[in-house]
Amino acid sequence: MGIIGWIVLGLLAGAIAKAILPGRQGGGWLITLLLGIVGALLGGFIGSALFQVDLGGFFDLRTWLLAIGGSLIVLLIYGLVTKNRRTAR
Repeated sequence: MGIIGWIVLGLLAGAIAKAILPGRQGGGWLITLLLGIVGALLGGFIGSALFQVDLGGFFDLRTWLLAIGGSLIVLLIYGLVTKNRRTAR
């Protein structure tokens, strides 16, 4: 998968993860893109390390599930880190 594929996958996976998790996670489309790309990488690493499942092609279901799962994990961590900053103001 090329760089454009990673960007599109990351943006969509990050947007889906934000839609799944309730609450107010800050950040615009750039933060969503970065969280999604990091989440896709994390999901691919976790899938490879724990389940021996690699990322497939762009239209492969396991690629999307791993990317969304990784994005959920990254978004949870991001929410915990930025929650303290919002309440301190």
